Amino acid sequence: GKTTLLNILSTLDTPTAGEVYLDGKPLSKIKDREISAFRRNALGFVFQDFNLLDNFTIRDNILLPLVLSNTPVKEMEKRIQPIVKNLGIDSYLDNYPYEVSGGQKQRVAVSRALITEPKIILADEPTGALDSKASQNLLETFEKINALGQTIMMVTHSAKAASYSNRVLFIRDGEVYHEIYRGNQAAHEFMDQIVQSMKVVSNRGEQDEH
Repeated sequence: GKTTLLNILSTLDTPTAGEVYLDGKPLSKIKDREISAFRRNALGFVFQDFNLLDNFTIRDNILLPLVLSNTPVKEMEKRIQPIVKNLGIDSYLDNYPYEVSGGQKQRVAVSRALITEPKIILADEPTGALDSKASQNLLETFEKINALGQTIMMVTHSAKAASYSNRVLFIRDGEVYHEIYRGNQAAHEFMDQIVQSMKVVSNRGEQDEH
């Protein structure tokens, strides 16, 4: 259900019923010829396996969506500098992906997602390929850019990753089964609530099967 939801939100798939709205506009009304530009400009993507091009420098990987949109070079430079400084990768721009760590690769992927100033970032298991320290750094980065007003939707099986969110939806068999909000709780307190909720959702599912 979670992957299907991301595919629908990213316009790679269409729902069999209902409608999805982004910024007040129904996604189903976007014309086929406009889909690629919409996906490139309105959505940012962060994947578990980074999806970086090894023969491109880190700078070129980040700027690729803007190159595809024919953005002027001056505008590209204006956008990239604050993003890479904020994420602490400004000294790696001339390196290639294979020359940096997994955590740094994921920050490059986040920078690439941010460069188009998207309406929403869709993150699919973004901590899946990272060690615990790199995972924490990424989650703190998400928390930081979210506080600046960037909407992020993350799919994860990790209670710790989910605890950095403001709102958590639990999906089971294609339906939203449960929903909780962080409020003023610290991340570790919210994680305890998430773990308890996961147990409740799991127990309900087992009861429904009997």
